[in-house]
Amino acid sequence: MIRVIDLFAGCGGFSCGFEKAGYNIISAVEFDKSIAKSYEVNHPKTKMIADDIKNVDNNNIFKKDDATIIIGGPPCQGFSMAGARIRKGFIDDPRNYLFKHYFNVVKIVRPKIFIIENVKGILTMKNGQVFNEIKKIFEDPENFEGKPYKIQYKVMKAREFGIPQNRERTIIIGSMIDFNLDEEISKTKECIKEKDKHFFDNVTVWQAISNLPKPTEDGNINTKKPENNYQKFLSSNSGKTYNHIMTKHNSVAVRRMEKVGINENFTVLDEEIKTVHSGSYGRLDPDNIAPTITTRFDTPSGGRFIHPFENRTITPREAARIQSFPDDFEFVGTKSSICKQIGNAVPPKLSYFLGTMIRRILEND
Repeated sequence: MIRVIDLFAGCGGFSCGFEKAGYNIISAVEFDKSIAKSYEVNHPKTKMIADDIKNVDNNNIFKKDDATIIIGGPPCQGFSMAGARIRKGFIDDPRNYLFKHYFNVVKIVRPKIFIIENVKGILTMKNGQVFNEIKKIFEDPENFEGKPYKIQYKVMKAREFGIPQNRERTIIIGSMIDFNLDEEISKTKECIKEKDKHFFDNVTVWQAISNLPKPTEDGNINTKKPENNYQKFLSSNSGKTYNHIMTKHNSVAVRRMEKVGINENFTVLDEEIKTVHSGSYGRLDPDNIAPTITTRFDTPSGGRFIHPFENRTITPREAARIQSFPDDFEFVGTKSSICKQIGNAVPPKLSYFLGTMIRRILEND
């Protein structure tokens, strides 16, 4: 099996898709120990290193050829351009230390391919300077004894991969193998369609969550029989799933939610709501995709996350369905930690697509 290291792993959405595509995730690094616990519960065979990547790098945890693939990337707040032109430049700016240690791990392990997932805005951050610096560093022969990486990127829309949300993320791929990314995406789509003709079908919010029963106190439920191909793709053999717990809203929040119809938000309320979010107190449209699932989907003021037909926000399991997590994936930790885990994750279905594409590239090398 092809060996993979997952850096900035979170609860393991990226790993989840790659595992389904047949890879062996040998190690994962996650700084937040409570989130690392969720990873361990769902990936028991993977060695979890719950530590800062700085320590992982400085202590030489990884060696050359430990893995063929490295996945995961530094969060966008790990980048700064201020002062990058003075002294040693971008990579030695202390605020870019997450990227510096990511780069060092790649340099030590020398995977054939690495994948960085980041927000769409990384391409335009500081007028494109941040992305250009990243590209320059990985494509510089001096950094890699004459054999640098070729950098390609694509903004990928989750909805185009049969995931029911409006999530757009930049996927940056560094490779020592020569290939054309757009061509490989097209070929992989054809390849997957041959095995699963419904993989790329459009999926609505209701199609994602319709067979979930009422939330329970402990969140453990038995799902009903899958009602469509998306539910079937995520279903577990046992029919059991977890984390289907509703937020206990106060009476003021419930009263507000009662007044909001499908596709409406706080603007229909007959009171002034101070909010920083334009979708605040928004109700999901059952017949459309959801907005990007964020880390605050349990809060009505946090965005358009009110259940289509009930006066409550969506549960962690409903958010996980919209993120394409399989039903047997169990999130552990506090409520706020679980929301963070789900909202920050790479959708496993998108990750599965990327894993399938990378396998094709390696096989054709």
